[in-house]
Amino acid sequence: MDFSFDARTEELRGRLLAFMDEHVYPAEAVAHEQRERLTSPWETVPVVEELKAEARRQGLWNLFLPDSEYGAGLTNLQYAPLAEIMGRSPQLAPTVTNCAAPDTGNMEVLTQFGDEQQRKQWLEPLLAGEIRSAFAMTEPDVASSDATNITTHIRRDGDEYVITGRKWYISGAMHPDCKIFIVMGKTDPDGADIRRQQSMVLVPRDTPGVTVERAMQVFGYEDHYHGGHAEVIFDEARVPVSHLVGEEGGGFAIAQARLGPGRIHHCMRLIGMAERAIELMCRRAVSRNAFGKALAQQGVVHNWIADARVTVEQLRLLVLKTAWLMDTVGNRGAHTEIQAIKIATPRAVVGILDKAIQLHGAGGVSQDFPLAELYAGARTLMIADGPDEVHQRSLARRELKRYL
Repeated sequence: MDFSFDARTEELRGRLLAFMDEHVYPAEAVAHEQRERLTSPWETVPVVEELKAEARRQGLWNLFLPDSEYGAGLTNLQYAPLAEIMGRSPQLAPTVTNCAAPDTGNMEVLTQFGDEQQRKQWLEPLLAGEIRSAFAMTEPDVASSDATNITTHIRRDGDEYVITGRKWYISGAMHPDCKIFIVMGKTDPDGADIRRQQSMVLVPRDTPGVTVERAMQVFGYEDHYHGGHAEVIFDEARVPVSHLVGEEGGGFAIAQARLGPGRIHHCMRLIGMAERAIELMCRRAVSRNAFGKALAQQGVVHNWIADARVTVEQLRLLVLKTAWLMDTVGNRGAHTEIQAIKIATPRAVVGILDKAIQLHGAGGVSQDFPLAELYAGARTLMIADGPDEVHQRSLARRELKRYL
């Protein structure tokens, strides 16, 4: 395994680092000020559109997509250090480079499983950043950690599918530019194979019977830049059968194909979040005095910073190994490592952010530093894309299987 950056990665990395320093970090405070003046919290602040134009001008656009026909054509190993850099400003950087979830996963689904018409109608405007999208799988009334539990019903009626169900924490659905939902529901609820009961269909937001009921908060945050998280009602919503993604009964497999890259992308960005936290810790430690000496001279602060550095280096190596395996043996061959990083990375980064918040005192929980919002995002990823316990259960079973 060789994790050194090739020439293309180095070139993109240099451009992205400069873009972050010159445009993204200075825009964080500007975006916050502009948001306070909006009439609707879901409008896009002007600075985001300016940054998107600049990112496109610099060729820092759709870096996540490995399909060279539609995206940058980077491998997971090439994309990892770039996603880490974007993770240092997770609200702005992924959004303005068109590398933000849920659009990334939806674009991957349409690239892999969409037909020509679906790609033309929905994938192309998503790639251009002209529209946004949402992925509707999680439901409030069942344990969504088990995707076979979903109760949303997709019934065929002649040349149409009729969708009925309730979803929540549907990321991106509050954004006014969200024009399309990829909805997972059951087309064969009584089928013998519980993993073949589900299908995915494309449901335009303006379809009669679709109601975006309310915005869901995450630790009190509304996550405006990613288009929020919504509760959505589908009440006999009808779409043509041509809106089926892939084949009937293929929804569970498509979801798994979508979640593998999504999980490693989250972990890549989490490492960037941890690096930002370490930087803020060090700056705070050398600039503040307590009890007659700088915080940087306190032994406990030394421990926090040293432990954080060791943890980040360990996590990065595991994420890079996972990326390398995904590139060389495929997502199935990297299954154990994908689960391992999904368990280890959010948990460890939450710990680093917790110490960074502690070091900042009251400032750490305020809006004057990004730490509280970073903490909320990292802690949420111990639940999103499968809670830790589900991955632990699967990983332990695979380990035990060798001894049974």
